Amino acid sequence: MRDAVIVGAIRTPLGKRNGVLAGVHPVDLAAHVLRSLAARTGVDPAEVDDVIWGCGSQVGDQSFNIARSAVLAAGWPESVPATTIDRQCGSSQQSVHFAAAGLVSGQYDLVVAGGVESMSRVPIGASAVGGTPYGDAVYARYGGARFHQGISAQLIADKWQLPRRAMDEFSLRSHELAANASDAGLFAEEIAPMVVDGVEVVADEGIRRGGSLDTLASLRPAYEGVSDITAANSSQITDGAAAVLMTTSENAGRLGLVPLVRVHTAVVAAEDPVMMLTAPIPATEKALRKAGLTVSDIDLFEVNEAFASVPLAWLAETGADVERLNVNGGAIALGHPIGASGARLMATLTHQMVRSGARYGLQTMCEGGGMANATILERA
Repeated sequence: MRDAVIVGAIRTPLGKRNGVLAGVHPVDLAAHVLRSLAARTGVDPAEVDDVIWGCGSQVGDQSFNIARSAVLAAGWPESVPATTIDRQCGSSQQSVHFAAAGLVSGQYDLVVAGGVESMSRVPIGASAVGGTPYGDAVYARYGGARFHQGISAQLIADKWQLPRRAMDEFSLRSHELAANASDAGLFAEEIAPMVVDGVEVVADEGIRRGGSLDTLASLRPAYEGVSDITAANSSQITDGAAAVLMTTSENAGRLGLVPLVRVHTAVVAAEDPVMMLTAPIPATEKALRKAGLTVSDIDLFEVNEAFASVPLAWLAETGADVERLNVNGGAIALGHPIGASGARLMATLTHQMVRSGARYGLQTMCEGGGMANATILERA
């Protein structure tokens, strides 16, 4: 029986908006992780059957099938095809799902899944400029409601009775865990350092140290119409790219590659697009049910920290152990480069599973339109 295993997982350091990576074209960010992935695994790029790439805003610098441009910019053979997909924040997690399906079905033997987003160069919402992305029928169906993630995050906080202090405490936790992981060198296996303007960039730029609840309490709401959602308890606008190399166990043996984890179960779910950010809850339930597992069977969880209210509501509904959640911090500290985040979380989860000896890991993330992917990995 064919399977799908991850044999390499890598990412750029993550840069703050208008920070250290802002001057790097997103094609070059993506090309960097492709070259680094080949170098670290020793695989011949000519053997890659396809590159499946996530990107949330496919306009401007990120238009015209950025995946194919990245393959060419990386110097990979012209024979390597590539495609770019959009499931909003879950784009590159979906690319992993498509890659796994292609491997199991026999369409692929060796495939790269990943994604990129330069939010400094292509601002969030840029793809909607000059258009009406939802159309009159969608607005009519939901009574003219605003489809706005900041407002959605507040709706979640209100529904699950999550006070601002609890969200700020979770945010401080994210920064503390990320700082500890960075200082301990835990990200070294997944980060491919970059040289930018003659300076080597080796660490994530958004991690803050020494914050306090008093400081966070002084911040104003980040959006009109919300009371508790601030820049501190939201994910950071970020630039970065990430990629995973996937194959079958049989083909890994032929190529001399070491399987790190196996894609055990992959699902997608959807809910109310106005509340928008709650679908990780049914996606988790669906993945566990399909896998025949319970939440207590999972050793590590990666739930994207789009806003602190999202993982906190997820914890309340699933009953998962917070000590197993985002143990190296999350997007509040590290950043959320939309098209790259799914593969970034996958890289972090994969290496942490190997490092800790975990058997099962589960990753899920909320996505625009009220969707969520969930993936269960098993140690290979």
